[in-house]
Amino acid sequence: MNPLTSFLVIACVAAALAVGYFVDLYPALILFALAIVIAASLKMANVWQKFVILRLGKLQSVRGAGLFAIIPVIDSVVAVIDARIQTTAFNAEQALTRDTVPVNVDAIVFWHVHDAEKAALAITDYRQAIDRVAQTSLREMIGSSVLATLLSDRKQADEQLKVEIGQKTAPWGISVSSVEIRDVAIPAALQDAMSRQAQAEREKQARVILGSAEAAIASSFVSAADTYAGHPMALQLRAMNIIYETTLERGATILLPSSMVDSLNPSGRILGLALGGNEALKLNGALEPTQPTPPTQPTPPTQPTRAGAVPLPLGPAA
Repeated sequence: MNPLTSFLVIACVAAALAVGYFVDLYPALILFALAIVIAASLKMANVWQKFVILRLGKLQSVRGAGLFAIIPVIDSVVAVIDARIQTTAFNAEQALTRDTVPVNVDAIVFWHVHDAEKAALAITDYRQAIDRVAQTSLREMIGSSVLATLLSDRKQADEQLKVEIGQKTAPWGISVSSVEIRDVAIPAALQDAMSRQAQAEREKQARVILGSAEAAIASSFVSAADTYAGHPMALQLRAMNIIYETTLERGATILLPSSMVDSLNPSGRILGLALGGNEALKLNGALEPTQPTPPTQPTPPTQPTRAGAVPLPLGPAA
């Protein structure tokens, strides 16, 4: 009962009590009867409500928002339809996909009644029917989809469900606004397998990138080797620079194989500058060439002499 009808009924009952107590009983009975008629005939619908009215078992009218009256006993309100957008949650448990994977899917459908007459007369309980139709459509969609597609392309699955549910509910005066899949749950064993597959794919990609980097590094080494082959002094400078960078750390001990030292063939001055941390060993510096030491003349052998004799050098005869 709406507030206006309640107020009129209470006013009539109060007036009937007052008249019956102070005036007469018969006017009070009339007021009581008027209160009953008002309660049974005066109706008021909100802006989102539709009242379906039957008169003697036949459709009389569908009343919308506002105040209206019906004939008691003859007219009857068989349904009050809410025309606002409503939601219904539904799910499918252990439904098999096309590749025979059991999944649990939760979804929600947004719908509204666009024809109150059909919703009241064409079906017994349209709310329950929407829930059943949504579950059936969801299972059909899962059975026709592959798991990978169901997980990666939910927009397409939502649109497919919207079309299928809308086609089935349109004869009942119900329009489907949208369908949204909230969650797709797969077995734990399959989750572990998919995780290992994704990990293997990432490792494969990492190895491919590492191989490309190794190829690029090898190409750079080949170019450097060609440069060093044509410029032996550049190789020596690079070796000295490596020794210099190593000696920057305190307490570092350098062990150089004799074959490596021979191949580098550093001069004594250069090695001393490297161990002393001279800035001239840097790549951007310059090394001053050292003058080679002239070979010394061998001392001619002497003949053995007796005591007191002067030694004479041995040489070719004059």
